[in-house]
Amino acid sequence: MRIGKQDNAITSICTSDATSITVRGLDLCDEVIGKLDFTSYFWLLVTGTMPEPRQKALADAVLCAIAEHGLVPSVVATRMTYAAAPEAFHGAVAAGLLGCGSVVLGSAEVAGKFYAQVVADAEGGDAAATAKAAILALRAEKKAIPGFGHPQHSGGDPRAHRLLALAKEHGMEGRHIAMLRTIESVLPDAIGRSLPINVNGAIPAVMLDAGFPLAALKGISLLARTASLIAHLQEETERPIGFIMSGAAAERIGFESGE
Repeated sequence: MRIGKQDNAITSICTSDATSITVRGLDLCDEVIGKLDFTSYFWLLVTGTMPEPRQKALADAVLCAIAEHGLVPSVVATRMTYAAAPEAFHGAVAAGLLGCGSVVLGSAEVAGKFYAQVVADAEGGDAAATAKAAILALRAEKKAIPGFGHPQHSGGDPRAHRLLALAKEHGMEGRHIAMLRTIESVLPDAIGRSLPINVNGAIPAVMLDAGFPLAALKGISLLARTASLIAHLQEETERPIGFIMSGAAAERIGFESGE
């Protein structure tokens, strides 16, 4: 049974023969290994082009910003999975990544799609009015404003401040950062209060203005958090807390009879 398109059976990422491996047009051994840093290689793999120095600098900054933030759900899932199945290191990493969704870790993708749509809708029109209408549409559906608010950094997410400052320093402020600021400015009128930009608001705005593809935005969070999960698993092998967290959860959650 044929499912989906059957034409254009081509990849442009990698090929190899008996003596060489070619990645995105570069010889892996002669032009990549020992020559490229990993962030540049990641950009090349995803986009097919080498990043400009300022693109590489912002991608570096974003990867560092989102990699680690303590015992967040992805980390808890990873450490508890490893505690239960120490033979499955890869499974524990996967457990953490599987929780990359619309609320935690994967929310940069949701925010990016929202900003890109509002930017497109505002083309040639009133950006503030378009942003306000988009916010009101979200609230009518009882949805959160993507990229705004934080349970801990209520005074403003320091990671977001730093990323946006770096984008300005590198001359990479474009339509998406402008729309992010516009949304921030109309929030009090739209919902009756202000909300701080969080890191998952800054990441897509910065990356989209740097030229990173919208469809691959979630990959930024996945790649960065993988590094952190590996670190937590290494610590779990030395100072395990997976079962401590499991026990704490059992003590904290009460039981209610369904009768």
